[in-house]
Formats: sequence, C-alpha cells, structure tokens
Amino acid sequence: MADVGAARSELQRLLDAVIAVGSELSLPVVLRRIVETATGLVDARFGALGVLDETRTGLQQFLTVGMDDDQVASIGRLPEGHGILGLLIVDPRPLRLPDLVSHPDSFGFPAGHPTMHSFLGVPIRVRGEVFGNLYLTDKQGAEGFSDEDEELAVALAATAGMAIENARLHSRLAELLVVEDRERIARDLHDTVIQRLFATGLALQGLAARVPDPEQSARLSQAVDDLDDTVRHIRTTIFELQRPRVPGRSVRREVLDLAAEAADALGFAVATSFEGPVDATVEDETAEHLLAATREALTNAVKHAEATSVELAVTVDEDRLQLTVRDDGVGLPEVTGDGGHGLKNLTSRATELGGSCTVRTRDGGGCEVSWSVPLP
Repeated sequence: MADVGAARSELQRLLDAVIAVGSELSLPVVLRRIVETATGLVDARFGALGVLDETRTGLQQFLTVGMDDDQVASIGRLPEGHGILGLLIVDPRPLRLPDLVSHPDSFGFPAGHPTMHSFLGVPIRVRGEVFGNLYLTDKQGAEGFSDEDEELAVALAATAGMAIENARLHSRLAELLVVEDRERIARDLHDTVIQRLFATGLALQGLAARVPDPEQSARLSQAVDDLDDTVRHIRTTIFELQRPRVPGRSVRREVLDLAAEAADALGFAVATSFEGPVDATVEDETAEHLLAATREALTNAVKHAEATSVELAVTVDEDRLQLTVRDDGVGLPEVTGDGGHGLKNLTSRATELGGSCTVRTRDGGGCEVSWSVPLP
C-alpha cells in the first residue's frame, strides 16, 4: 500500500507540474515555469534550462533557478554549452551522474559558482527537434537522482515541448492579428487621410492665388506647406506600418529615447520628426554612429545652447541618412565642424562612414548640426 501511495503521490506531482507548465501562453513565461517546475518536481536544489542556438551546437539562452541575483552576477558569463552541459547537446539523451565534478568532461566551476554534485539532464524536443535541455543538480534528501526522478523529468520534458509549441503558435497568431491591424490602418491613412489632406491643400493653394491681401495669401501658402509636411510624415508612417514586423531594434525608438533624456535636462520637449523608412533601412553599424551623433548633438544643445527650443530630424532617402539638430540658442560662433565642444566626434563618425558633418550658427541665432552619411 505504501508503494501505491507513493506512486499516486508522484503521479499527482507530475499532473500538477504538467498543468503548471501548460497553462501559460507567453514563451518567456513558459520557459521560466518549466525550469521552476522541474526543479521542484525532482527535489533539486538548482535547476537550469538551456535553449540551443541556431547552429544547435551551443546555448543562446540560459535560465536558472536556485541562485539569487548576486550569485548569478558573481559567476559572470553564463554557460554556452561546454563540458557536462555540452554532452546533452552532442548526445541528446537523459544523463544522470552521481557526481558531475568527477566526470572526465567536467570543466569545474568558475569563481563564485556554488558547488554541485548529483546531476540529471534531460533534452526538450519540439516537433522532434531538440529545443533545449533541462539541467537539474543536487538532489535534496538523497545522494543522487533516482530512476523515478529521471522518468518524471522525461515526462515533464515531453509536456514542456508541447507547451513551448503552443506558446509559439499563440505568438504567431497574435503577430498575424497585429499585421492585419497595421495593414488596415495603413490603408485607411493612404486612402482617406492623405487624399483629404491633398484635396484640402489644392483648395487652399487655389484660394491663396485669388486672395488680394499679401499677408493672408502668405498665411494660406504656409498652411499648404504645413500640409505637405504632414503628408510626408504620414507616408513615412504608412511605410513603417506596411513593412514586415521582425524582431529586433527600432532606431526610431532609440532616437526618441535620446530625445526624451535630453528633454529632462532642457526642461522642454525636443521636437522630433522622421522621414523615410528609418527602421527598415538603417543597419546596425550605421545606427550606432547615428545614435552616438544624436547624443553628442543633443548634449551640446543641453550644455551650451541656452535654447528655448530644439528640433531633431532624421531623414532617409534612397541612398542617404541625414540627421539635423537645430536650436534657437546663442549659437556657436567659434565652433566649426572640425572641433570644439566635443563636436569633433561628430565629424569623425561621419567621415568613418564616408559622410560629412557641418556645424553652423543659424541666421537669426541658434545652432544647426547637419550630419549626413551614405547608406549601404
């Protein structure tokens, strides 16, 4: 009867673990729940889940349980799949060791790493392919992991594979819905908003030609120019909405973040605008230089301009990226594009990419930084 009770208890623990893992739809949450559940299921002191990289020869992600943030920080660089951890990558079958330190493939532990002995490793498969591995160490209350522990871990790993696939499908479905919304918004902007703005601009343009008062005519012409600028910005937005939404950096977002940081120091918002397919066109190397140039130009405006307004524009055309930062401050009468106030970095970054940078005092006061580089 004791054996039957123990078997029922283990079955209940497994069912609870399956429910815990399968109840989530967010992939990051699922991965964290898997390693937490597996660690508790087999009474391990430490647990980890390593996600394979695209080459399936190393680890691109490593989640841990049982160590606090200070311990993780003291270890430093996370494992990449060498030593004992690499055994499951090379040979994806359950692996159980009484003492992983004594194994010939053990690399030992880096400084700050807690000592570990008993080990249980189990691969996680998604659609027949290895997605990653569960690593469980230091069985509590026993010298090592048992056959039953291995069976429980293998069963949980099978459920984990289904939960991961379910979370992936849910994410893809959400992305499809977002894409449909983006396409609908882009279509409405193009077919309705731009057409109405264009028609309004034509009407105002015709009216300006018939107004005898020069001042009123000039105001109408300025309104037409403003509408043209608005149409250009909307077209940029349409392009960004229609392009494929792939994971990765958003240069627009990072520029806006820099503008927000400068606004805190300036005491007013930086008027920021974008024209052209910035996120789709600007590659990582160019983006790093652009962000550094943006930070430098804004920093100089904060420190030296004594301005009441700052404008920032990023423009992309067919083959060129342009950054322009203007302010209405005191100007830089003693500064050229070759030096002074830290602006030498702007020129060197532009030159490195085959571009140019000019810094000038604007007519009527203020400073303008114009940073331009060719696009690959």
